[in-house]
Amino acid sequence: MATSGPPIKETRAVVRLWADWFRRAEPGEIGNGLSQLRESGIDPFEAVFAEGVRRFEKSGEYVADGALGIVAWLRSNCKLSGGAAAERVEIARQLEQLPKTEAAFARGELGYQHVAVLAHTAQHVGVEAVQQAEASLLKAAEAMDPGQFTGVAKNFEHRVDAAAALTQANRAYERRYLHVGEPMDGVVRLDGLLDAEGGAILRTALNAGMLPGKDDGRTSGQRRADALVELCRRKAGGSATGAGPRPHLVIRASLDTLLGAPGAPAGELEVGGLVPGETVRRLACDAALTRITGRGELEAEISHASRSIPPATRRAVEARDRTCVAGRCDRPPQWTDCHHLEHWTQGGPTILPNLVLLCRRHHRMVHEGGWGLRPGQHGRWGLVPPVKLVAAHARSA
Repeated sequence: MATSGPPIKETRAVVRLWADWFRRAEPGEIGNGLSQLRESGIDPFEAVFAEGVRRFEKSGEYVADGALGIVAWLRSNCKLSGGAAAERVEIARQLEQLPKTEAAFARGELGYQHVAVLAHTAQHVGVEAVQQAEASLLKAAEAMDPGQFTGVAKNFEHRVDAAAALTQANRAYERRYLHVGEPMDGVVRLDGLLDAEGGAILRTALNAGMLPGKDDGRTSGQRRADALVELCRRKAGGSATGAGPRPHLVIRASLDTLLGAPGAPAGELEVGGLVPGETVRRLACDAALTRITGRGELEAEISHASRSIPPATRRAVEARDRTCVAGRCDRPPQWTDCHHLEHWTQGGPTILPNLVLLCRRHHRMVHEGGWGLRPGQHGRWGLVPPVKLVAAHARSA
């Protein structure tokens, strides 16, 4: 049976009604109108759009228009960017298997961004895992803004599949870049991306120099720019090699996370964002530890082992290793961290024989990348690739 055309006139009439209402609204009414428009109109329309996209993809109609795919068709015909189109296709696909989420979306109980977070989570850890926790995730989504809910969803991903969460974090890390443009009209444009850890370090360092002074007329953006330039201008505190005090990066993590226990939550950056457990363990190689006492203590070891590398010990490691000791790397001490060969959470002491210098790239490879170290000659350490990399190489050979 043929269907009538889409209700374009009715939709446009509703748009005109809202436009007229906002023009006539009295102060004190506008805010409520905005929230009602999202809840009763825009978000339910996004839910309807998702259902339409799902049916449109299954029908294959876009092929008749010569489009290379549904994302390309949405870009050309719905005035969407490539990223926005791809996100809506993913949402449409995932909602088909998340009926509770789809129903809440259609009722306006969830915003579009909440649903996008849930769809990404289903894509990362599998829709079955999200289905099992759907009710509790929806309850959290309804009580939080999208930024807060993103933290809940990322922590859920880490508990379900820490390895997959680590893979996602490593992909984010690989996207990092910084572009410093050439001067034009007296200004230089900066553009870049950082992973959660790098962004937290930068934000923490900038915040320390952003407090406005008396009669300070600068905007927050201007104060942030000045703080960045000042950081680059002045010599960093402590030694020239990295021993001694450094900017504080505060991470909240459970002991289960430090131990790498299955199902442990991710680490929580104080300034916002989550990092995988293995990133927490890398940073904990040289970190001060503040305990909030509770169950699951590391028994006797946790009470006496040093977390932060004492400056004298750091200098001794520098004098012995001279450079990063991984493979043939020759990065100098100021580019390195002290790495525990046996992590202190596993009983490894913070003493010279258990410490080596690793540049930050190799330190990350050893922790997040799963690479191993084996003793070599003359104080060098060979890099042992992770099992998955060896297997992949064998299959391609």
